[in-house]
Order: sequence, then structure tokens, then C-alpha cells
Amino acid sequence: MSFKWPPKDKDELLDYSVDWSRFLGTSTISQVTWFVDDSAGVKTTIAAGAIVNGIQNVSQTVSGSVATINLGLGTPNYDYKFTCRMQETTGSIAERVIRLKIKEQ
Repeated sequence: MSFKWPPKDKDELLDYSVDWSRFLGTSTISQVTWFVDDSAGVKTTIAAGAIVNGIQNVSQTVSGSVATINLGLGTPNYDYKFTCRMQETTGSIAERVIRLKIKEQ
């Protein structure tokens, strides 16, 4: 199952988040890694400042149980597939897949 974020325009810089609170219980997030599928459909790490397949990870943060990525750019009418991988302090790792559509101008 994948989740869906509200669409963005290629000229917008917007925050998109994943709330891990139901998964974490009393644990906390120790690390978050963001991925986006490249133009060949391969899941690729997208570090802060990087551009993959035309979309930019401007920055990323973790606040409490919420992982946030600030996104810029993007290809109009393209449906991006992001993955948020979270590792908690107990060592467990979980992933969530989220879709993001870039609006046509």
C-alpha cells in the first residue's frame, strides 16, 4: 500500500511529512533516509540538496515522530514515488511509500 501527498507545482517549495507516531510507541527515530524512483524506476537515495529524476530534496528534518522533506522542482504531470525509511532507537526499520503528482502549469 502506498500513501499520497497533495500535488505540488514545479515552482513550489513545499514540506511533505510522514508521521511515525503509531509505529514508534515509546521508541524514537534514530535515522531517516529518503528515496525516490529514478527515471528507470530504480529506488534511489535522495540526500539533502540532491536532484533525482527532476525533483529536488531541498532539505529534510526529523521532529519528534515526524520525518519531513522539503521538495522543489519536479516534472509536470509526473507521478513520483517516494520512500521514507525510518530506523528507530531499538534497531527496527520500517518504510512507507508515498506518491506525489506534479501539477500541470
